[in-house]
This record gives sequence, C-alpha cells and structure tokens, in this order.
Amino acid sequence: MCNLYRMTKVPSEVAHWFDAVDALGGANFGAEVYPGYPGLVVANGALRRMNWGFPLQMKGKSGQMLKPKPVNNTRTDKLDSFFWRHSFEERRCLIPITAWAEAEGPKGRMTRTWLCLPDSELFACAGIWRRSDEWGDCYSMVMTDAAGAARETHTRMPVIVAREDYAIWAGGGIDAARALCRPWGGEISLDRTDEPWAGGASQSRLL
Repeated sequence: MCNLYRMTKVPSEVAHWFDAVDALGGANFGAEVYPGYPGLVVANGALRRMNWGFPLQMKGKSGQMLKPKPVNNTRTDKLDSFFWRHSFEERRCLIPITAWAEAEGPKGRMTRTWLCLPDSELFACAGIWRRSDEWGDCYSMVMTDAAGAARETHTRMPVIVAREDYAIWAGGGIDAARALCRPWGGEISLDRTDEPWAGGASQSRLL
C-alpha cells in the first residue's frame, strides 16, 4: 500500500493536465508526500491543498485522548463502512502523483522502491475527502489488489484512474465509481533504490 508518494510537477502543469482551476493561492507543498502532510488533490474541478489522512481519534491506556493519527489509505472493500461511506458517495477526488513508494528489504534496513506508469509522467489515483475539525480538509487514497510488477512489492496498490475515467470518478454515480476500483491493467515500472525507508513514511494507517 502507499505510505509515500511523489508529486514533482508544478501546480500550473497539474491544473492543465486535469483541466482544473488552480485554487492553491500560492500555497507551497513538498515533492514527497507522507501521511499527515499536505498534498495536492483535484476536487470539484479545482486543484487544492489538503492534508493526507483522515484523523482517527485514539485513546491511551488510561482513557485519555491522544493526538489523532492519519488514516491515509482505505481498502476498496471497506468503502461502505461508516468511516468512509459518505465521503465515497459524496466527496471523491483525484490525487495527482508522479510515483509512489513501497518498502523492501529486511526490517531496519528497508529501502524505497518507486513505482510509476512508464508511459505517463503524471497520473491520478482515486481519493476521497472530507472536512475535519483537526486538520481542515483532508483526503485518503483508495487501495486495491496489487497488479503486474506492483505485486513484487506489496499485496495492495493505489487505484489508478485512467484519464478517460476522471469525470466518472470525480462526479459519476456510485456504481460507476465503484467499478473503477480495480487493479491497474497497464504496465507498471519499478525503480529499486538504496534510499532508506525512514521518517514520516512509516507513520500511516489503513482501514
């Protein structure tokens, strides 16, 4: 599953690619996006900055409220659960990315393997979003079974939305959107690196 991804294109390129209004207002964002960090999404026809992960309230051993954790990924078979249902039915978005990363190697010495579409420098993953008291507008990425080369790194991967299906995911009916929640049928490229898997990339949750 995806706990780290890259978005290296400038906002003007992204807005043009998705035929979206640039509503960023000059906001900055990092090229590498971790759970709990801000990223770019296309929602309601506009390119916007949101926080990656729905806040999940946690309690300590004594019942005290802890700092919320970002739930940055959701499984396709859980979209009808209470936590996700209204966002899936009413607030779907597209997440622009240039590559996503998976951890490979022995524990304590894991490295980053980057995955991308070889025939596209920019593509979209399926997302859902909502407003939160904790972090403002936030989004989560939808996960499906891994396909092709992605199966070498993990059992799950992001739902990749083909360009011709952008409008269906963003504003189509529920059944039509659900039909897009399937493994990617195109080619996927792997780039195994010696970059350490560390930092915010390990701080994620999947529901």
